[in-house]
Amino acid sequence: MTIEDAVRQRIIGLCKENDITINALATKAGMPRTTLKNIIYGTSRNTGIVTIKLVCDALGISINDFFDNELFKDLEPVKD
Repeated sequence: MTIEDAVRQRIIGLCKENDITINALATKAGMPRTTLKNIIYGTSRNTGIVTIKLVCDALGISINDFFDNELFKDLEPVKD
């Protein structure tokens, strides 16, 4: 699995766990809906750590909580 796929799946999973839509999460995180949708639909290939931190803050979790998930255990090497 790529890091992009893992981040996308983690955000989707957290939204389901918290019963929140992608649009509502974007609003709560104070970011444009298009930013989060681009991550979810795979058009954003480089999700910044600040964006992930905004998502974490909106969901009330830490960065550690975000990445402490099986999705991130066996990632493919990053290619240029």
